[in-house]
Amino acid sequence: MTKRFTLAAAFTALTASPAFAHLDPAAHGSFAAGFTHPIFGLDHVLAMIAVGLWAALIGGRSVWLLPSTFVGAMLIGFAVSMAGLPLPYVEPTILASVVVLGLVVALALRLPTWLSVVLITLFGTCHGHAHGGEMGSAGLFGYAAGFVLATAILHAAGVLIGYGAHVAAGRQTSASRTIIRALGAVTAAGGVLLAVS
Repeated sequence: MTKRFTLAAAFTALTASPAFAHLDPAAHGSFAAGFTHPIFGLDHVLAMIAVGLWAALIGGRSVWLLPSTFVGAMLIGFAVSMAGLPLPYVEPTILASVVVLGLVVALALRLPTWLSVVLITLFGTCHGHAHGGEMGSAGLFGYAAGFVLATAILHAAGVLIGYGAHVAAGRQTSASRTIIRALGAVTAAGGVLLAVS
């Protein structure tokens, strides 16, 4: 039952297209504009949940290391954007992050820690730069606090989904890993669909 629910939730997330744009900070406040920015972007949602799934799959210190690295890199990318410095290929890299992170989870890759950190840093920096590029008239700190909190929640959701698969199976088993890997494959497919649409 849990496996069907998880796959149905993933399918719904991939096929749903939000019928709303990013919130106007003048009407809703800087924090709300920042908080909704990652949540209203399917590319952000898929990549950030995938980070949590990957962390849950690896376990150990990766559960906090991968998400915190992404958030830290995201803030660096945001600062680079606020300084008016361009980054090449931000949008293609964000789409690539969805596909690559999905594949990493689908293949259950256990990369060396340093390589995992480099990969997460690259992707987090581009996501943060994109947030900065769409800040508009929002206040710097409120907007940043909003997208940091939303990102942390999405990472936590990925970790909890991963651990939920383990709990449903009784412990970390081949069945629970298969559920997580299937979600990774769905994520990668979602990234491909976003890239070609």
